[in-house]
Amino acid sequence: MILDPVELALLAALGFAGSVMFGITGFGSALVTIPLALHLVPLPFALALFVLMDLANSYRIGFENPKNAVRVEWTRMVPTIALGTVVGVTLLVNLPRQAATLALGVFVFLYALYSLFGGRASGYRLGSAWAYVAGFSGGITSTVFGAGGPPYAMYLSHRDLSKEQFRATLGLATLTSISLRTVAFFVTGFLLDLKVWIYALAVVPAGMIGLWAAGHLFRRISREMLMRAVALVLLVTGVSLVLRALQAGM
Repeated sequence: MILDPVELALLAALGFAGSVMFGITGFGSALVTIPLALHLVPLPFALALFVLMDLANSYRIGFENPKNAVRVEWTRMVPTIALGTVVGVTLLVNLPRQAATLALGVFVFLYALYSLFGGRASGYRLGSAWAYVAGFSGGITSTVFGAGGPPYAMYLSHRDLSKEQFRATLGLATLTSISLRTVAFFVTGFLLDLKVWIYALAVVPAGMIGLWAAGHLFRRISREMLMRAVALVLLVTGVSLVLRALQAGM
């Protein structure tokens, strides 16, 4: 087992940056960490490493104000989150690396476009049946891409919830999704790699510091400004991953 201190420092820096986003928005750390980490480590290693950080972060955020959560929204999503996780881990194990990288690039690129141009269209209300679609989609994207938050956020943002209810309910959904993803990665063996746990000794604390920093940045930068900046980064990252996957197939 070879430990690269530069690689470790860069992954810890990504963990910090992803946790800042998670601390301000309540989701989305993997949209920062996983695509950029793929330029350093393979997808299974990145997913396993950052699920440990995401788990620590989600427990801190998920139980921050649970009384504000709309439990009925959360309980609607839980069964299909579990089902989506099973489907997602099946896809992850069987997808060739090139196809997985290409799919991640497309997913990140499309989400960036949604954040830039579609995220503000919040004047309509989705029916409760969409909770099952959001749960299933989030279960799949959580496992395959490490990013279950966007489908949950898209659904909950159109359910007439207050800011406090949205954040708390999203926190519980994300906590459920990440917990199931962690179990799935143990089953597949991704989390049985000793190197993952050694790297986590640096990445998880960096993530906790990122959450602390987010609390201070929240008072100085608007959520909208951060999301727009992140979306621009994601556009570039998505394109780079797609080009990388296409070049590998040539």
